[in-house]
Amino acid sequence: MSETEQRPPTLPRERSCPFSPPPELEELRHADPVSRMRFADDSEGWLLTRHADVRAALADPRVSSHPARAPQPWRNLAPEMKAEVYLPGFLIFMDPPDHTRYRRLLTKWFTMRAIRRLQPRVDRIVEEALDAMEAQGGPVDLVQSFALPIPLYVICELMGVRYEDRADFMDMVLRLQALDASPEELGATGARMNEFMMNLAADKRKNPGEDLLSHLAHDPDANPALTDLEIAGIGVLMLIAGHETSANMLGVGTYTLLQNPDQWALLRDDIGLIDRAVEELLRHQTIVQQGLPRGITEDMEIGGHPLRAGEAVLASLPAANRDPEVFPDPDRLDITREHNPHLAFGHGIHLCLGMELARVEMRSAWRGLVTRFPTLRMAAPPEDIRWRDDQIVYGVYNLPVTWDDAR
Repeated sequence: MSETEQRPPTLPRERSCPFSPPPELEELRHADPVSRMRFADDSEGWLLTRHADVRAALADPRVSSHPARAPQPWRNLAPEMKAEVYLPGFLIFMDPPDHTRYRRLLTKWFTMRAIRRLQPRVDRIVEEALDAMEAQGGPVDLVQSFALPIPLYVICELMGVRYEDRADFMDMVLRLQALDASPEELGATGARMNEFMMNLAADKRKNPGEDLLSHLAHDPDANPALTDLEIAGIGVLMLIAGHETSANMLGVGTYTLLQNPDQWALLRDDIGLIDRAVEELLRHQTIVQQGLPRGITEDMEIGGHPLRAGEAVLASLPAANRDPEVFPDPDRLDITREHNPHLAFGHGIHLCLGMELARVEMRSAWRGLVTRFPTLRMAAPPEDIRWRDDQIVYGVYNLPVTWDDAR
């Protein structure tokens, strides 16, 4: 056998069904849940596909999120990351104590009590999106009319983006997600976004309001005080983590419901199922499809396999959330599922800071959608849907829908 043939396989990425993770992940979870794999840049590491192993790795302090500790895979997934250099405020790339410092300052804005205060504003944003859809009449692209604007305007509320700046802000966000954008266009828009965030941070320092960025600029608990660059970095992270994930979840989650009409009917006829429906859609459509590789800082063992310091490990959230040892009949969408300990928001110190806000957005959005448009259905065949399958965050680029006019 040649040296090439002896090397581990590459990370599975091809889906045979758009609503399910690559089938090789299921095969690996059954045969070798802690398996050697080859990243796209040809470096080697470990892939975890079992719920228990993924959970254990994400909670272990010997598994680092810092790019410098998993250098080869990071160059492929985040080419702008070089050694210890990363954007200030990007918690997802940090270990304690840096991570602890930023997280402590942000946590008070994402408690259940704080999120409940945002609920009326989230409901208003959802109602406005639904009003605009109804006024336009079907068919509409649900991504552009519903999935993208709702979390974007929620983030604007959270960060205190002025109303007169929101159209420009949304334009930048959409350009950064444009399917046909060239690298030059993306670079220019990214620079424009960074400048916008820097100006916003500076404005909050001079003219504070009742918003997250103003709080960060004047927080007496910040020691040392955060710089404008740090506040801008946190703002960009909130945009990426808070908007991109929620927007794609609303898009692909709605499509999943429409492709499972029995589940749509269940939710339509019993809106009290909304909490379970949100959790099940998060589990079934775990949109962080590739995840970010992490680095092993000390020799350790996971699932009976020795992992060495300096090696990279990738914990597959989609595979973990389809583990039959935890979720009976895992490939079936069941919005009545009671026991649902999914890992869609991660686990450990990097458990998604905004998960309760995301839940509020999804509950309000899907509750409003199924109530206002109970006859919602696809207005295009499945082959016309463009899947966002080449990105770390999975989703759909378009979702044409229509409905019967109740009047």
